[in-house]
Amino acid sequence: MAAIACAAVLIPAPAFAATAGSRASQPSPAHPVTAWVGSLTSSSVTLINTATNKVSKAITVGEGPGPIAFTPNGKTAYVAIGFADHGMAQGQTVVPVSTATDKAGKPIDVGAFVVGIVITPNGKTAYVATGASTVVPISTATNKAGEPIKAASGQFGDIAITPNGKTVYVTGSGMVTPISTATNKAGTPITVGKDPQYIAITPDGTTAYVANSGSGTVTPISTAANKAGTPITVGKDPRYIAITPNGKTAYVANSGGDRVTQISTATNTIRRWITVGKDPVCIAITPNGKTAYVGNSGGAGDTVTPIRAATGKAGNAITIGGLPDYITITS
Repeated sequence: MAAIACAAVLIPAPAFAATAGSRASQPSPAHPVTAWVGSLTSSSVTLINTATNKVSKAITVGEGPGPIAFTPNGKTAYVAIGFADHGMAQGQTVVPVSTATDKAGKPIDVGAFVVGIVITPNGKTAYVATGASTVVPISTATNKAGEPIKAASGQFGDIAITPNGKTVYVTGSGMVTPISTATNKAGTPITVGKDPQYIAITPDGTTAYVANSGSGTVTPISTAANKAGTPITVGKDPRYIAITPNGKTAYVANSGGDRVTQISTATNTIRRWITVGKDPVCIAITPNGKTAYVGNSGGAGDTVTPIRAATGKAGNAITIGGLPDYITITS
């Protein structure tokens, strides 16, 4: 069974600019910062206004939307459909969604169920990790899938890309496989903990952090050397990990309980534990780093808990009307 997915993707949205050669007379209105939440138990993506913590709308995309990634210009969201978990059928398509119209485009077949999506910083290629141990490149200009890249054996848990866009990392079978985006070739796998799930890379690109659900640990990896460091013990069944925009803190969702662990990336030590809802499985952090949103899959299974980063305090849970399995934040 594939793991529940969640990731934080911070993207710039087009700004309202003054006419060329002129000076704006007043501040331009800003686009609202929005959390997109995919739900295994619905056919839509739920949008939450992070300023008000209220649900603003739902976009119909297809049954069981999972991983979501945005192009750097903010114009298109790529959403995995039929995400594999909780006995659901395993879908094998990615749907492009126009953020201007909130309309879903034609599904793109990637040959196997999707476990993660990342997009290169130049916006030209989406890399899709599948349960068939392949990574499928998609041209964002044509929305056509390219030749699958075979990586380490075993079902993948997640995919991440370095800020410079040169390397994609995929997790699976106790290891992480680096893939060169210049050649689309897989490199030597890096051994981490048992059952690695989600992976996040610091904004400076120096370190990748991998949540090992079977070991209760997080493994830091030097991206320069592709070497694993000393594992950090965090809690029961850590599934997802997100890093603040300033790179100072990693948040880890421990899905075997009701807590999120904060890790100091400077020392790779635990900063604090934060109680949220039951079975937290995904996290996303706002672009200003002030709030982390945590999806809770246990109990009622339809809530998202906001955490104030400055204090580490959890706020009131937000009901979304479906099981949260993936959160992506745009600005």
